[in-house]
Amino acid sequence: MQNLLLGRRRWLPAVGLPVGTDAAIAAVASATLACWALVMMAGPAETSSQRDQPPRAAVAADGPETLVGGYVGAPYTHPSDVRITKQGVTDLTVQGVNWDARPFKSPIYYGIRSWRWSAGATGGMIDFLHSKTIARKDQQARMSGTRNGAPVPASARIGDTFKHLEFSHGHNLLMLNGLLRLGRMTPWLRPYLGAGGGVALPHTEVGFLDETVRTYEYQYAGPAGQLMAGFEIRLPRVTVFIEYKFTLAFYDVPLSGRDSRGLATTDYYNQLTSWLSGGEPKEGRLRTTLASHQIVGGAALRFAAEPAVQ
Repeated sequence: MQNLLLGRRRWLPAVGLPVGTDAAIAAVASATLACWALVMMAGPAETSSQRDQPPRAAVAADGPETLVGGYVGAPYTHPSDVRITKQGVTDLTVQGVNWDARPFKSPIYYGIRSWRWSAGATGGMIDFLHSKTIARKDQQARMSGTRNGAPVPASARIGDTFKHLEFSHGHNLLMLNGLLRLGRMTPWLRPYLGAGGGVALPHTEVGFLDETVRTYEYQYAGPAGQLMAGFEIRLPRVTVFIEYKFTLAFYDVPLSGRDSRGLATTDYYNQLTSWLSGGEPKEGRLRTTLASHQIVGGAALRFAAEPAVQ
């Protein structure tokens, strides 16, 4: 119990995922505050007679509606192999890199989304997720291959090889999703499923300990996909949601050697011009696959379509 109170990680046998108690508490608290603020914006309190009836918005016939909202949460990213190649001189693989998320250390884990339900059970959503993946520098990792033409040790601390190995501003995903409602569990509680695909747009920060050059910029890194399952809790004018998300991102990161302090749009433009000019990135490439489980909670305002004039 003492360890739980201290927020140390524990393994849940049913799903095999570590959960930080401190992160879970912070997620619930943040989501609750956001939801309460939106509920207070939604309108005056109900009278005692109104409270005895289901919310009108929950029992009305389904119709087209648009929602705009946001969420916070806590992710867990599976360990993954990181391979760095530089033509002719480097082909280094670091096996099973452990990634930390630090969801409530700035910049925090957050998402923003807009979605629309049809008059039936289907819908569509655009979803932007900002997370972080930061390699644990104290991890003793297995390594193989060569770096700068020399063999690498079979095992080394990540912090003894890398000064920076992270996507901390962050592990950003932009997704287009399809949605499916599964009916009503109660007049105000509705489960849903979703799936979609999009792109990974991380802020890359990668550099070796014994080099001054680093790659520090926003980038397009590759395709990504996600699955989601959650519950809508429908209040007057507001929907609160709790959701599980699984995301998978395939990173092929150009190590440009640029230490950018500019806007994301400038970084993407620089990457585009590098593509058009051809050739390999100055410092090589980094490849990995990031698979993450996430529990999120948030709230959204609903905008129902105006009824047709008879």
